[in-house]
Order: sequence, then C-alpha cells, then structure tokens
Amino acid sequence: MAPSRSPSAATRTSSDWEITVYYTAVEEFHDGAPEQVTGCRTMDCSDGDDALGTYPADFVEAVRDEGTGRTRSGRYLNWSYDTGYWLDSAPRTSSGGSLVPFVSAAADPGVLPRGTRFTIAGCGSQEDGSTAPAAVCSALRDADWTITDEFTPGLGGPKHLDAYIGEETGPGFTDSQWYLTLTGARLRLR
Repeated sequence: MAPSRSPSAATRTSSDWEITVYYTAVEEFHDGAPEQVTGCRTMDCSDGDDALGTYPADFVEAVRDEGTGRTRSGRYLNWSYDTGYWLDSAPRTSSGGSLVPFVSAAADPGVLPRGTRFTIAGCGSQEDGSTAPAAVCSALRDADWTITDEFTPGLGGPKHLDAYIGEETGPGFTDSQWYLTLTGARLRLR
C-alpha cells in the first residue's frame, strides 16, 4: 500500500501577488448617453456587425473593462479582445465558460494555467497601502478559486490575477469597498 500524501505536500504558498477584482456590470445601475453596440449574436464569431442594442455609454465601457454586463432584458452583453461584443445567456470567460462568483479567476496562461486552483492566504494591502476592508478580505480568503479565464494579452503580468466577485450591487460600485486591487497578497496554490 502506497503511503498517503498529506494535503500540505501538494500545496505551495506564493507571495507578492497583485489581485484585482472584476465583476458583472448591471445596466440598470448606469445612466450614460445612449450608445449603439454592434457585434455577434453568439460567441461563435468575431468582430460581428449585428445590432446588439442601445445601452448607456458608461455600461458599455464597464462591459469592455470587466468583460460582461447584465442588460435590462436579463441577457448578458459580453466582450472579449478576440471576439468583440456578443449577447449571451450568462456572463462568460474568454473561452466561453460561465463565470462563477468567488470561484472564477483570470491570469496569464503562462503564469497560472487554466484549471489551477488556489486560495488567498493573505490579502496584503490596497494600492494606497491601507488594509483591505475586513469583510472583503474575509470573503476573498474564504473562497476556493480556479483559473477559468485569461487576461487580454498584455494586461496581466508575472504575479497578477483577477478574482471574479459577481454582479455589481448598485450605482457607483467602482467607489465601493468591493472594487479594489490588493498588492503583496499571498496565494496557496494547489
């Protein structure tokens, strides 16, 4: 009988990570000037020119920045650097999988390949040097993350990842305690 392997033997800790949260924008929390969006009616095309609807400009910008947004109709306007905009029934990763709050994360594939599992062992500090809000840090640490998404080429880096936290919770979400970047974070990789 082979000796059993302890869980700690398969786990390693890595320090000095930058963690940025990303989220699903929600159209009803935006009120910018109307902007017509063109793209694909499905993800299986690229740079389409179908009319996908008119949305507030700040919502469209948030979708481009974050990758996904829930429209008033309940559909999702998604964006990826290699597809452009498309409509879908769920928030999607760049490869078409569904984003799952407090599970899905993104990294450069050469740094952390798809399928890598990890937990956040320590939140480090916010970009301004302050401590992350306790409730936010606790929620991020309690989650069991998996790399299911990847950065737009050139936006990642050797120790940078994005952690998906779900839908924005109200207007001005990017000014809330949940929209943050952590530096000097520690990961427990499995």
